[in-house]
Amino acid sequence: MMTSNNRVITKKDLRKLFWRSLPMEFSWHYERQMHMGFCSMISAGLRKIYKDDPKGLAEALKRHMEFFNITAHVSPFVGGITLAMEEMNANDPDFDTSSINSVKAALMGPLSGIGDSLILGTLRVLAVGIGASLSAQGSILGPILFLAVFNIPTFALRYVCAYKGYELGANYLEKIQKSGLMGKFMLAAGILGIMVIGGMTNELVSIHTALSIGNGDGATKIQNILDGIMPGMLSLGATGLFYYLMKKGTNVMWMIIGTAIFGIFCAQFGILK
Repeated sequence: MMTSNNRVITKKDLRKLFWRSLPMEFSWHYERQMHMGFCSMISAGLRKIYKDDPKGLAEALKRHMEFFNITAHVSPFVGGITLAMEEMNANDPDFDTSSINSVKAALMGPLSGIGDSLILGTLRVLAVGIGASLSAQGSILGPILFLAVFNIPTFALRYVCAYKGYELGANYLEKIQKSGLMGKFMLAAGILGIMVIGGMTNELVSIHTALSIGNGDGATKIQNILDGIMPGMLSLGATGLFYYLMKKGTNVMWMIIGTAIFGIFCAQFGILK
């Protein structure tokens, strides 16, 4: 078993892992997706671990060219765990190398669930909402705040993940599953993501009707009636309709084409504005 006395990975090596995680998706492709990016991310650490064992290094590099895909921002966590396991392998001739890719595969799903919910489904939407709202008002703070709100937390997350992944090593998955924290955390992240997206629907989806009841100055605008019942009702309804169609597996391109045709028709006959 590996101990702290025979560890060769240092904080400097983990910083390299952090920086190498940034272009993780540059080589993404459909067959094995992020495998080359992952292998590149940990390659400096592997060379240090197997510096006196060229055959072991070659086998390790080949081992990490297997299929891999995860939310890129949490990939350093898996990278840190992988380097800890590779150190175990280098110091234990009886170590089962197949367990390394098994742990990687086991972590892909749970961490992607958390990463997609928190980062892509919540933080990115929040950043876009803030940036787009300010940009629509002509403020230069729009793009600046978008970049800051999204990138500062994600860069910090990558950095912490690199250290914590290596520190906790291969025992992390077993611990978090036994505690039940993974399921609870994913549920909380999903609820938070739904709340954020739902709250921003009225801001980012804008639909107003031009129809009215009656003629002249005494006409009652239907939009005012709808706003009196619930502001943003049409926007919420449109969002719900698209959600329903996506759940039914409707082709996105048909949804886009249908929306364009419907919009042109409604604008032509004064139904929407």
